[in-house]
Amino acid sequence: MNILISEVGPRDGLQSITPVMPLEDKKAWISAEAEAGVTEIEVGSFVPAKLLPQLADSAEVVRHARTIPGLTVAALVPNLRGAEAAVEAGAHKITLPLSVSETHSLKNVRRTHAQMLDEARAIVALLRGLPPERRPKFEGGLSTAFGCTIEGHVPPERVVALAEALMDAGCDEVGLADTSGYANPAQVRDLVRRVHAAVGAHALSGLHLHNTRGLGLANVIAGLEVGITTFDSSLGGLGGCPFAPGASGNIVTEDLVFMLEAMGLRTGIDLPKLLRVREVLRAALPGEPLYGFTPGAGLPLGFSQEARP
Repeated sequence: MNILISEVGPRDGLQSITPVMPLEDKKAWISAEAEAGVTEIEVGSFVPAKLLPQLADSAEVVRHARTIPGLTVAALVPNLRGAEAAVEAGAHKITLPLSVSETHSLKNVRRTHAQMLDEARAIVALLRGLPPERRPKFEGGLSTAFGCTIEGHVPPERVVALAEALMDAGCDEVGLADTSGYANPAQVRDLVRRVHAAVGAHALSGLHLHNTRGLGLANVIAGLEVGITTFDSSLGGLGGCPFAPGASGNIVTEDLVFMLEAMGLRTGIDLPKLLRVREVLRAALPGEPLYGFTPGAGLPLGFSQEARP
């Protein structure tokens, strides 16, 4: 079974730390991960530079990433204007974040649910006016789907209703994000099943999970059990939402790839090469903590991706 790992560190990781990584280091990071076999990378976010100066060069990063053969170049867009900029830069995939917690939505993108659905419809109209070869895949990302640090409990019925609304607006797919690190395996299984029943399994294949409370990989297993085949993660565990207090800790890409490969699932990623990419981050972000158990412990004696059944 093939599993797609979508690296989100250059966007979600860098937006959550104070240092601004130089453009050339971002290019080196993305190129090194692609060389290790990562086939999808969320390389930036098209938001005003005054809000996220760490990502002010996203258009240049997208243009560099587009030169890498076989790499799907993804970007986050908060509105129509961001989508226009992402299309102009050449992104293959764009994600509009719609927070199921409306309080979080107002803090994150300063828009209500109704306003965000209007943005989704406007983006769909933009994309449908493009030639097919220039039309990126459009995902509606349901943030705070498993709970919110501001509102607390998020009703699953609201998640389902917004998933249906995004698909009705014309999104190609929806994704579920544990923005606040609240999810547990039982909740993951239940919510994925509910959304699959409402919009179809074809419309939900990806999860964005955090390891805030140590349940990130357990939640991946739960996702696998209900048919999820795409997982977001961040090299070195960088990242978290700056508008969700305490929501640190993306899943560590290195640990995720090791677990899946050890289970006999195929990611297409060369683990030794991936582990060496950390040196790019370490040099570019001196003093910034990097997380992960696999990088510290190393690969088990006799572990070989080529020798797996």
